[in-house]
Amino acid sequence: MDHTNHIPLRAEEINHANVEGANVYGPDDHNIGSVSHFHGNGASAQVIVDVGGFLGIGAKPVGLPVGNLNFMRDENGKVHATTAMTKDQLKDLPEHKHSHA
Repeated sequence: MDHTNHIPLRAEEINHANVEGANVYGPDDHNIGSVSHFHGNGASAQVIVDVGGFLGIGAKPVGLPVGNLNFMRDENGKVHATTAMTKDQLKDLPEHKHSHA
């Protein structure tokens, strides 16, 4: 997929409603996961990405600072993200545990 013509999301557009479910593409442009949920706001937000698995089964949730992902819209308006991290690098991160504080 050629991302050069895709429109980057503005900072105020990067929120739960826009990015949940977005596909995440690695440096080789293969789909390496999808956004399962979003914590916080702005530059300090954390994005939870489900890595691997099939149709969400067997996927490992990992947390990334929002700055590690480049969110954009394709020609059809669908939001997706790219990252410089590989699927293996993401899988090596600690599993995100949802806390109920």
